[in-house]
Amino acid sequence: MKTNAVRILDRLGIQCELREYEVDPDDLSAEKVARQIGMPAEQVFKTLVVRGDRTGVAFAVVPGNAELDLKALARLTGDRKVELVPLKEVQPLTGYIRGGVTALGGKKDYPVFVDEQIVLCDRIAVSAGVRGMQMLLAADDYLRATRATLGPIARESDA
Repeated sequence: MKTNAVRILDRLGIQCELREYEVDPDDLSAEKVARQIGMPAEQVFKTLVVRGDRTGVAFAVVPGNAELDLKALARLTGDRKVELVPLKEVQPLTGYIRGGVTALGGKKDYPVFVDEQIVLCDRIAVSAGVRGMQMLLAADDYLRATRATLGPIARESDA
């Protein structure tokens, strides 16, 4: 199945491999997805929707085994404060549901901020825009496709 995100990669000449997995609606964590697709959690990136007090809505992309550092993201974006968008606003803003959010092919072309740890990975996995499917691609290709800004926006997970 080709999602909007996959079509965008195709148009850019970027190769990706699609991996399907069984969705557990009670556990949509990146760690669980990583286990199901056979990749380390630090290479499975989760896409979060945030809102800055100055810059508005953006995507924050961090490794699956990390948490978003809101203060670090605010420094990177030039905001005084950044917060996660409430779940009920995610679909109206992006067109995607929780567990299927991707920075590619959404309703609007929001800015994308990616944790700098991505440069340590040859290949990464990100949502293909639907629950149950991940795109595996070169980290450099993802950065090019999303025109992302890199920065230290993740911290170790408390879990």
